[in-house]
Order: sequence, then C-alpha cells, then structure tokens
Amino acid sequence: MNISAPFINRPIATILLMVGLLLCGLASYRLLPVASLPNVNYPTISVTAQLPGADPQTMASSVATPLEEQFGQIPGIVQMTSSSTLGFTSVTVQFDLSRNVDGAAADVLAAINAAGGQLPPNMTYPPTIRKVNPADTPILVLAVTSDVVPLTTVDAYAENILFQKISQIAGVGLVGIGGQQKPAIRVQVNPQALASRGISLETVRTVLGQANVDLPKGTLNSQQQTYTLNTNDQLLTPEAYNNLIIAYQNGSPFACATSARRSRGRRTTCSPAG
Repeated sequence: MNISAPFINRPIATILLMVGLLLCGLASYRLLPVASLPNVNYPTISVTAQLPGADPQTMASSVATPLEEQFGQIPGIVQMTSSSTLGFTSVTVQFDLSRNVDGAAADVLAAINAAGGQLPPNMTYPPTIRKVNPADTPILVLAVTSDVVPLTTVDAYAENILFQKISQIAGVGLVGIGGQQKPAIRVQVNPQALASRGISLETVRTVLGQANVDLPKGTLNSQQQTYTLNTNDQLLTPEAYNNLIIAYQNGSPFACATSARRSRGRRTTCSPAG
C-alpha cells in the first residue's frame, strides 16, 4: 500500500488539509507558553568551609585548592568557581544537565572525604554542602532592625526564631541570613611586652582557649536524689579577663588588663600584672 497515493489522486483535498493544518498552527502559536528566562534546574552544589582567623590567601591555598583538586576529578562538571574571605571559603560546582543532583551531591561528599587529609587539622568542623539553583532568586527579603536592643540580640532573634519559623512554611526551599553579627571579645596583644618576657602568641592562644572551655562538671549523688552540676567556665565579659594569668616570669604573673570598647565590640589587652 502506497501512503502517498491518496494525496496524489486527490490534490484539492490535500491542499485543503495542508491549509487547515497551517491555520491551526497559526492559531496555536499565540497560545504557546514562552519564558524569556526558562525555569531550568541546574544541578549545582555549594560547598562552604570555615577556618576562623585565617586570611583569604591562606583560605585559598590550604582549603579551597585541595577541595578544587578533588572536585576536578568528578565527571560531568561544567563550571567550578570559588571565593575566599577572612576565615571563609565557598566553592560552587555546577554539573551538566544530564547529571542527577543527588548523585552529584554524593560525588562531592566523597571528594570532600578524600581531601580531608590535605585540609588544615584545626578546622572547626568539616566542609558542608547544600544543593542550590543559580536560576533561583529570592522572592522575599525581610530587614530586621531595632533602636532598643543591640545588633547581636537582633541577630539572635532572626537566627533562632524567624529563621526557624520561615523554614517550616510549606513550599520554602531555602532561607538565608545576611549581615550577621555575633557577640565577640577581641584580644589585642602587646607584642613588645610578650617578646621581652619570652612569651609566644601560641602561648596566649592556648591560655585563652583553655579559659573558655565549657565542659560537663558531673553530678552530685545522694541517697534520694542526683544533682547535675550546671556551670559555665567561659569568660563572657572583658572584665573577666583581668585576672587571667598568661604565664609566670621570675615568680611574677603576666596577666591580661582589660579595656572595653563598646561601639564595635570589646577589646582585651594583655600586659604585665601590677
């Protein structure tokens, strides 16, 4: 059977059929959904790592570079970018559209584990990953301000209350907080005073770390009850550093004298005890 034979034998019907198809196509063309920015879900993984106190060059060389070397061995990578700031590194890995984002996340986790031996051993916690879509844009931006409480308290409310409540709303995919300010005490060391007494910066860092360890204290047991000891040994105010002994030199203590600067934070200066 020749499929073309009916159309050849009936040319007028064939022309009318083609005209009908053309008219239907022209009428349906205006109904086609067209988007200038199509919704394409790019399989993209964002990796973040933190090393408090490290400058951007150190973050790029000791954190970002080992991660990028391991990520470069993953097949299907289209683009990989990284940025390093003070104590923070972010690496964004974008995969081909044919890759499944769950499989890509598993490969990235395996690469992070492989790079663990090359990362600095004093990292607070290992790098974290999250699935992102570069095509997504924030649909709602909330600004939280206050003229009564300090910015650190506002940040605590936003992170512990607003962030949790908004994340629980159905349909919310990602919630981020920008402009965070955590309470901190900055220690300004007098290098001349340390050098004259043979005390290194590592000694100061070790003493400050040991003075701010919050460990369990144990329990007190009686015949009828058991009491849990709840206390915090951390130094939360600059004044608490006044009696902190850094070292002993010739029987004389070397302590921290405190001066508060409350506009941008609080500062502690290490100097000989009087």
